[in-house]
Amino acid sequence: MFTLEQVVPWGRSFDEYCRMFALSSDDLALRILGCGDGPASFNAHATRRGAAVTSCDPIYQWDANQIRERIATTYDQVLDQTRRNANEFVWDSIGSVDELGAIRMAAMEDFLGDYGRGKSAGRYVTAELPELPFTDASFDLAVCSHLLFLYSLHLDEEFHRRSVRELCRVARELRVFPLLALGGERSPYVDRVGEEMAAAGYQVSIERVPYEFQRGGNEMMRIRGN
Repeated sequence: MFTLEQVVPWGRSFDEYCRMFALSSDDLALRILGCGDGPASFNAHATRRGAAVTSCDPIYQWDANQIRERIATTYDQVLDQTRRNANEFVWDSIGSVDELGAIRMAAMEDFLGDYGRGKSAGRYVTAELPELPFTDASFDLAVCSHLLFLYSLHLDEEFHRRSVRELCRVARELRVFPLLALGGERSPYVDRVGEEMAAAGYQVSIERVPYEFQRGGNEMMRIRGN
């Protein structure tokens, strides 16, 4: 079973974000918060397209060289885990572990090349769930990739509840992907968090998306305020 001892820096691409969160051209015209983006290239690529994206993550307390070092210390570990648990993944759009490594590193290099400019411009904000330094409804859409639900063995139910409430405070809509924990089982917190937010008056839905790498990981949670 694919396991990690802690949350690791591992960046996805702009194209993957668009598919993971079913982002339309209209969505990309919104004020977007990427929470837990780490070294993903979504912000860099979206900014070049004229989008308004803010990313927040605790790793932004470090400079580019320090982040590069953190990536280097976990890169081989992640690929080794993937290689030993290859059956947990779908190898169609990505054909091999080596190709996965190349795709991830290209995304992270794109991030690193943009990081200095983006941090100076306020696009990369040092922040950590479950408390964010943004005012109510600062964003139209928040997306959270490979943090909530994925790290269910590391982050407990109360953390998930508080984090989702906080993201719904700062954004009018929240999308979370994937709904599976490490190892490929559906997170036990998905239904509980969804029920709590529905009881609080939010519109909650589980929606299929045009992306699947973690086998069975092709759904996102969407939460919208009234």
